[in-house]
Amino acid sequence: MITYQAWREAKRVHRENLLKTLDRRIEAAKSRGDTALVQQLEAERNYYLNN
Repeated sequence: MITYQAWREAKRVHRENLLKTLDRRIEAAKSRGDTALVQQLEAERNYYLNN
């Protein structure tokens, strides 16, 4: 069974990885000029930052 501390650490690392991936995707979308995708990805990033 996983401890509460291990679960919280896994959750933190997972969130960090999600945010890093979103940042890379946002930069790629910006470089392509895909403003609709940038807006969508930024909204998703804000969701993870605020929850």
